[in-house]
Amino acid sequence: MGKTPLTVIGAEKLRSELRELKTLRRPAVIAAIAEARSHGDLSENAEYDAAKEQQGFIEGRIAELENKLSNSQIIDPLLLNADGACVFGATIDLEDVISGTVFTYQIVGDDEADIKQGKISISSPVSRALIGKKSGDVAEVVAPKGLMEYVILDVRYI
Repeated sequence: MGKTPLTVIGAEKLRSELRELKTLRRPAVIAAIAEARSHGDLSENAEYDAAKEQQGFIEGRIAELENKLSNSQIIDPLLLNADGACVFGATIDLEDVISGTVFTYQIVGDDEADIKQGKISISSPVSRALIGKKSGDVAEVVAPKGLMEYVILDVRYI
């Protein structure tokens, strides 16, 4: 299995969540389980059941984050030397050929994608159409509403 690309910022967000889970939430749920156990009969103890369920969620998320981080290739856009081409981590200014609307997107890993923040997944149709293109090129994207065309205005590595 190949490495999954992840930006430096995306990796730090995953590490931060992992730290919080291990240092704050895991100890809190362990304490909640101990408190619920002290109340006696566990067969009808809703607090115990809820704490055990929460513990399962936390342990599962910790395992998921550790797996993602260990199987990722962290790419710093500041260190890229892609000669102006659209690559993973690049920030790209696009203009919709029909509407004239200008968009700014950064190509990021699947776990980092957030269209409201201008971060699109490397596996999205828009990203796949942009990869390898340079400023001035036209990217054609097959979208559910038909063929979209974007002019690449600028490619930055920030």
